[in-house]
Amino acid sequence: MTTAYLAAEGFEPQLLEELSRAGAAIRGRHGRLVICDAPAVPAAWAANIWHDCLELPVPSIGEAARTLRAIQRNWAVYAPLHHRRGMLIQERLPHVSAKPIVFPAAAPTVPLGSWTLLAPDRLLAAARCSSAFPNGEVTFVEDRTGPPSRAYLKLWEALVRLRRWPQPGERCVDLGASPGGWTYVLARLGASVVAVDKAPLDPQIAAMPGVEWRGESAFALAPEAIGPVDWLFSDVICYPARLLRLVERWRGSALARNFVCTIKFQGATDHESAAAFAAIAGARVMHLHHNKHELTFLLAR
Repeated sequence: MTTAYLAAEGFEPQLLEELSRAGAAIRGRHGRLVICDAPAVPAAWAANIWHDCLELPVPSIGEAARTLRAIQRNWAVYAPLHHRRGMLIQERLPHVSAKPIVFPAAAPTVPLGSWTLLAPDRLLAAARCSSAFPNGEVTFVEDRTGPPSRAYLKLWEALVRLRRWPQPGERCVDLGASPGGWTYVLARLGASVVAVDKAPLDPQIAAMPGVEWRGESAFALAPEAIGPVDWLFSDVICYPARLLRLVERWRGSALARNFVCTIKFQGATDHESAAAFAAIAGARVMHLHHNKHELTFLLAR
């Protein structure tokens, strides 16, 4: 059985470290694609995981397209090598829309396979992949006027991948909220937001309906001081182990139903803390297309 892991761009070392820790049998690399002869293992730093890969001879462009169409309809190409030939093959396959998403919208549910040319006459293909987006890349019709920073894009992406987002009237707490990019997204959805940060919000965000700012530390604040919330959000800057303790305190209080938190790394990647987040029942930990040296923790009830 062959599995391939497409590293998030710029984070190949993190993926290789993660796979090494998991004992994955790495056969080789093809650009950002790491090929292993073993069943899939969890890999947060993979933008996309290709399951049950097939390696197939394709003596011509037409034969390559016919081979892929015979397996399924929708395909995305990854072409670090033999790019022109790969594009000619992809042009003969059914079109897959790559239009930017207008938020809010759920991630596609139609199966999307991935393929690459290992050589001009040999391809690697997987009909089943972990990401619903071509090469794990999510793009949006951006809001260039409302948010005070570009941090809103990773929250949009997290909610799109989760296929859920706060509904009008739901109560949210946004930890480490300043200047207010995530609070802006939540208030625009019609949610009630308690924004917690020692630094003040952007005045335009603070004036939005349903927004309450509390000038306190996210770590000193007791969950009981906020009360029940439908969603806990955190983009606070701290070491992963400290964020894990904060999340566990909120989980222990049973006052938050859903969690979306950014796990930020300062210096070396803390794989142990990332694994501890992933071990929480029902949790997902992933590197979003809009993440930097950070992962996103998702837990929805």
